Formats: sequence, structure tokens, C-alpha cells
Amino acid sequence: MSLTYNYLRIEETTYAFTSQGSGQALVLLHGFTGSSETWQPFIDAWKEEFQVVTIDLPGHGKTMGESNLSMSEVCRHLTHLLAHLSIEKCHLLGYSMGGRTALSFAMWYPLYVDSLLLESASPGLRTTKEQLERVEKDTKLAERIRRDGVEKFVDFWEVIPLFSTQQKLPQRMQQRIREERLQQSVEGLATSLTSVGTGMQPSWWSTLRKVKQPVCLIVGKDDEKFVRINDQMANEFVHSECYLVPNAGHAVHIEQPDDFAQIVQQFIQKNNMEKGI
Repeated sequence: MSLTYNYLRIEETTYAFTSQGSGQALVLLHGFTGSSETWQPFIDAWKEEFQVVTIDLPGHGKTMGESNLSMSEVCRHLTHLLAHLSIEKCHLLGYSMGGRTALSFAMWYPLYVDSLLLESASPGLRTTKEQLERVEKDTKLAERIRRDGVEKFVDFWEVIPLFSTQQKLPQRMQQRIREERLQQSVEGLATSLTSVGTGMQPSWWSTLRKVKQPVCLIVGKDDEKFVRINDQMANEFVHSECYLVPNAGHAVHIEQPDDFAQIVQQFIQKNNMEKGI
């Protein structure tokens, strides 16, 4: 299946997005170095039940124009895109960077969110010191991308410890992930790191209890850092369920796609049943 993109210009950014199916809206946000292509394996199944919307976030995929946008600007733009699609409420699912974006969106624009599904996500960093250290690290990483180019950066990025479990994937799947990363641009990746990186976004740790919607936390059991983070998050949210997926690291949707799809669908169905939908 080849994705059919639509485009919407919002201020200085032209967003690429896809929309398939009908029913309740399920909006999907990819991670760093990803794009809507990340979700391609799930769209066919999910569009039978939902209006599935995928969005290429600034600096990624086919989204063009201004990419040096803050997290608050990106989230504000997402409200315009949802309005363009006549979506008043959605189930919002984000992976990693997309999960941080989804959580930020739910904080700023809660009325749009029916339920929140976060895969390998975090609420940011707890202290200003940690934020400043991360900004410095991401700035150096952005400089590396600009100096060495996308291919050399991908060579480095795909073997960092966070993605070590992906080395067990079939070669064809590893190649698909690599090809998606190689489609990105130097400036897009660099500005994404320095504008919506973990150190640049607000820390939501002290305000997680403000999220009243049901929250689904999905994390790979082998992703030790994010297992700890998600355990802590689960204790802060008013209404959350945390799923530890065996034999998976950071990218559960790639490493255990069947388990991931089942968790997402069952969580939304349960949420609908509780609301009498």
C-alpha cells in the first residue's frame, strides 16, 4: 500500500498528512527520523474502524517550510489541521518524539483529546539542569548532522543503545527503517532536535494529574530506561494503564506489531464501552 498524502499550509509550514477510513478519529504522530510511513502497516486494519490520520511532523517526511518550531507552535498548528479535517475530538497516539508532542497537545488542548496513547514517551525532564544538559547534547548532535549529512548520521543513530533490540529484526525490516530515516533532510532533523528536543519542551512531570482522559502507556520490556519512566508516569496520571510488551525495545510498533495493534484497539474499545459508545 502506498500512502496518499494531502497538504495544508499553516503559516510558514506546509504539513503533509494522510486521512483514511471513517468513524472516530485516530491521530498518529511518529518519532524522530520517522514519518507517516511508520504507521503504514497499521492503516489498512485500523481504517475499517476509525478515521486514521497520520501527520508528518515539522522537519520530517514530506512536511515542508518552517521546521524551527517550538512544541507550543507545533501543537497550535495541529489544532488548525484537525479543524481542517472537521475533527472535534480524537484518540491521539504518539511514539517517542510524537508521544511527547501528543502529551503536550493534551496538556494545552484537552478538549480535542478523547484518549491518549503514548508509546515509549516521556513528560520531558524534571529539572532545569537536566534540560540544559540535554539542550547542549542535542545542539552538538544537530551540528553533527549538518557536518556529516543524513547518511552518516543514520549510520550512527541506528546503532545507539536505545535501538539495540532492533538488530534482531529481519534484515528487510531493518532496511525499511533505514530507508525511512534516509528520506529525512539535514536541516529538518537538525532543527527538530534544537526546537522540540526533550530539553526544549516543557516538563510535564508536576502536572500529569491534570490529564483527565484515559491514558494508555506502551513500552517495550527490554527498554529499561523507558520502563522506569513509564512506571513513574503511571503513578501520576489519574486514569492510566501501562502495558509492558515482551521481546521489544523502544519501537514496540515495529518490534511487536501484532501486540501493539491489539493493545491500541482494545484500549480504545474499552474506553468507548465505558462511555457507552
